[in-house]
Amino acid sequence: MPTFFISDLHLHPARPAITRCFTRFVSAIQGHAEALYILGDLFEAWVGDDHPEPAYVPVKRGLMQCAQAGTPVFVLHGNRDFLLGPRFAQETGCTLLDDPCCIDLYGRRTLLMHGDSLCTDDADYQTLRARLRDPQWQRQALSLPLEERLSLAEQARDLSALAVRGKDETIMDVNADAVLDVFTSRDVSLLIHGHTHRPGIHRLQHRGRQLERIVLGAWYEQGSVLSADYDKLELEILST
Repeated sequence: MPTFFISDLHLHPARPAITRCFTRFVSAIQGHAEALYILGDLFEAWVGDDHPEPAYVPVKRGLMQCAQAGTPVFVLHGNRDFLLGPRFAQETGCTLLDDPCCIDLYGRRTLLMHGDSLCTDDADYQTLRARLRDPQWQRQALSLPLEERLSLAEQARDLSALAVRGKDETIMDVNADAVLDVFTSRDVSLLIHGHTHRPGIHRLQHRGRQLERIVLGAWYEQGSVLSADYDKLELEILST
């Protein structure tokens, strides 16, 4: 059975077609896949596990049904849903993983990342990322009233959109030296990540080794899935 990887769905109540696309996909693979890995930004924003958003009920239900059918679901935090916590895991049957983490993918040592830590040319973003991933900052954020957290998340989305429009495209992509560093330090030949919204399969030679970096696509207009098996790695498109 194959293993599936997805990232950057950015699920949001205002985009119901993508939510339906995701729940159909999860329903189709449950019990027919070794595992599903979600490499960050499942949600456009996540202000805490105590947020009772009705639009996310079918998402949680679909994930739980997938896990109960024998297809485990593993989730990394992204830069939008870094506050996913134990209650979410309990309500969905998902397992939260550290970013980065290594897995054995059909005998191949593979590194999974959200991918934002590889964008080292964007110094402002890396400073912000360090603060948002700080456990003390997260505890303080989660202690705020829910309505205040929702307001702050909306402001953060607006500021992020403005910041992206003002940046050179090249600094928002991965840094080549950062990529080679994780290949070397983690002793892997395959890296799978999202974040940049630039799907593709990149092959490179380094010190006599054949390396592969696979970038997952975002789910804005359509779904993007990596299907992996013993003899293939294939990026697939899902229509809405």
